[in-house]
Amino acid sequence: MIALGSDHAGFELKQAIIKHLEERKIEYKDYGPFSADSVDYAVYAEKTAKGVIGGECELGILCCGTGVGISIAANKVRGIRACCCSDKFSAEMTRLHNDANMLCLGGRVVTPEQAIELVDIFLDTPFSGEERHARRIAQITELEERF
Repeated sequence: MIALGSDHAGFELKQAIIKHLEERKIEYKDYGPFSADSVDYAVYAEKTAKGVIGGECELGILCCGTGVGISIAANKVRGIRACCCSDKFSAEMTRLHNDANMLCLGGRVVTPEQAIELVDIFLDTPFSGEERHARRIAQITELEERF
């Protein structure tokens, strides 16, 4: 199950991603918003991140205007590793090396076609599990717990 959320600027991109997930027969939960009316991205970043941290969803995808604000907000939730990506290499490495659990995209940065490509890469790339990457993720978790 994939958690989805956005703000108003990422709403249309989220709708394109929903259509793509349905075509791939991938289950998802939409944490809102449910229209393109103006909303605050931090609210939906938190709701969506809680779906991932709570175990209801395995991974999450968030969309705002740039992907940046919503990724900053999501990363405030303990246990979230949200990465803002606009290129294929970053989308792959964020899973392969960083075991990111949320992908953040900008509706004003990437086209729906580009976003779908990034979503597929993110969802289809497993964490490598290599010791050096696992060690670094553990260091991130330790840092998060100290603050």
